[in-house]
Amino acid sequence: MADTGTENVYWSEQQVLDLFKKGLLELLWQAQQIHRQNHSPDQVELATLLSIKTGGCPENCGYCPQSRHFDTGVKNEALLPPETVLKAAQKARDQGARRFCMGAAWRSPTEKQLDDVIALIQEVKALGLETCVTLGMLKKGQAQRLKAAGLDFYNHNLDSSADFYPEIISTRTYEDRLNTINEVHEAQLKSCVGGIIGLGENLEQRARLIATLANLKPYPSSVPINQLVPHPGTPLANQEPPHPFDLVRTIAVTRICMPTAVVRLSAGRDHLTDSEQALCFMAGANSIFYGDMLLTTPNPEQARDLALLDSLGLSPRQ
Repeated sequence: MADTGTENVYWSEQQVLDLFKKGLLELLWQAQQIHRQNHSPDQVELATLLSIKTGGCPENCGYCPQSRHFDTGVKNEALLPPETVLKAAQKARDQGARRFCMGAAWRSPTEKQLDDVIALIQEVKALGLETCVTLGMLKKGQAQRLKAAGLDFYNHNLDSSADFYPEIISTRTYEDRLNTINEVHEAQLKSCVGGIIGLGENLEQRARLIATLANLKPYPSSVPINQLVPHPGTPLANQEPPHPFDLVRTIAVTRICMPTAVVRLSAGRDHLTDSEQALCFMAGANSIFYGDMLLTTPNPEQARDLALLDSLGLSPRQ
């Protein structure tokens, strides 16, 4: 068994697969023990995600309604004006969010686009919020510019394992994604890197994704675990969603393999019952996206989230 208390331990695909195949209750017990060794057991980070530039993306990610390759009804919109973004950030802060994440549907930002986002980062930081952006692939020097501007986290998900990835995306390679993550780490930015379950991948491919994440050096500071939310017009519109226990298992394995990471229960959460979400927290999830929308995907109402956390004896991380 790998040493779960060490940052740079190597996880083989077989070790991760063995975790996935454990009995669920035994897996939850192991994950909860590791969780308590590294995190407060009664706190959950609230993060709010805003789409600052929606639609028209040149990538063909088969799950994404923002791709211009698919007829999904999502329109190509311009970058939101700063006052709109700042108003949303202030609202998020006042409602208890700790981190404010901004997403732009670009393949890779131009220097002018990066200038505009850097101005937003600086204004959001001035509100006392942690900042995270997802802007697509980064060119040489762009991660350093974001670091100098005060950005806290850069999000760039791997989505799936390297061998399954070509089944869902052909306009960008897996190596492209890894190169951007390397740029982020070289700039000494914290990374937010996760994946999506329910794309049609098998258990072995799911294990390979977690092994790839765990073996990044360093492994991500934040790991969002998303469920596919099928959207009409995308190639995966008719894909059956994963069983909730599959999500619980994936979160537990993620917690065991990346003990100090913040594990975020992300897209697809609005389809979960309160009991299913409680199992996810038991498995080691200690962050949620908080707000009515995740880019173009529905999210539970904030009042429901606060009521759920209160019923479980959990409180927002300060």
